[in-house]
Amino acid sequence: MSQVTLPLAPNTPSASWRLLRRLARGTLSVVCTLLGLSALTFFIGRLLPIDPVVAIIGDNASQEAYDNMFHQLGLDQPLWQQFIDYIWQLLHLDFGMALTTSHPVAQDIARVFPATLELATVAAVIGVGLGIPAGVLAAMYRNTWFDHLIRFVGLLSYSTPHFWLGLMGLLLFYATLGWTGGPGRIDFLYEFDLQPVTGFWLIDSALSGKWAVFRNVFSHLILPASILGLSALAYISRMTRSFMLEQLSQEYIITARVKGLSWARCVWIHALRNIAVPTLTVVALSWAFLLEGAVLTETVFAWPGFGRYLTNALLAGDMNAVVGCTLLTGAIFVAINLLCDLLYRLFDPRTRQEGA
Repeated sequence: MSQVTLPLAPNTPSASWRLLRRLARGTLSVVCTLLGLSALTFFIGRLLPIDPVVAIIGDNASQEAYDNMFHQLGLDQPLWQQFIDYIWQLLHLDFGMALTTSHPVAQDIARVFPATLELATVAAVIGVGLGIPAGVLAAMYRNTWFDHLIRFVGLLSYSTPHFWLGLMGLLLFYATLGWTGGPGRIDFLYEFDLQPVTGFWLIDSALSGKWAVFRNVFSHLILPASILGLSALAYISRMTRSFMLEQLSQEYIITARVKGLSWARCVWIHALRNIAVPTLTVVALSWAFLLEGAVLTETVFAWPGFGRYLTNALLAGDMNAVVGCTLLTGAIFVAINLLCDLLYRLFDPRTRQEGA
């Protein structure tokens, strides 16, 4: 009996090789994105009609002092050499000195960023805690008064300027009713009782057991966080409603209903589970947008965070601080996008099969 020789299967890359290839592509994409953002901020800084030498030494300095500072900043070098030096400094996390504070920009960002992170996180909790249930209920009761109410609130939060909402909130809840704290992060009376450790004052006051300080910090935080969370609530509820409507029209929902499964169980157990991955992406991106979009809110509430620091730097023409803040914002969005991609591959088997 003759033996039949089967052709060898083509070589297929192993799982580890596919993982390394995806990591290499992701790393290259991140490097190119950050390099392009760095180049963009560098050349915009050179094109702006702001003389960094005058911003440092003032208008009344002598020509000799001007020339010395011009040379010290490396502005007498060719543009390509300035760009290489600029990238080399960024690789060492050296953004230069901030003109507004006379401190290193990296040190200033490390000081103010926890305040914005705390504000954006509480706002995101409000947006997620209210937005997802509102979106699910709007899809369950489509075209009812509740659905129209949720859509109207979303439209209103998108169209109303946040600085106006902030001013009206301070006027009503702080100046008139006295329900919340005023501008700033804490009252002056409690400022010396707080020992910052993590930079998140709610956590620091809770860890130290000073609950009066905790209540005061929370009273200052809840109003700006609620106003900032309105945008997240509107976006998350709208996207959740859209995802849920798509799932409720699928055949497995109809089949489950025919078999006698309750409407609430179909929605909250089966359909909600199937929209978990895209909803998680929406939540992550909303949190990143809250970190970036806190500029006006922090300005209205005199919140000593990243957004207010960036606003002051822009008004003062402090390009070192502006560039540092811009690069940090870009790095946050790149990191969030990478995290979303990893979560997709982790929770959705179809994406792993497509990437094989």
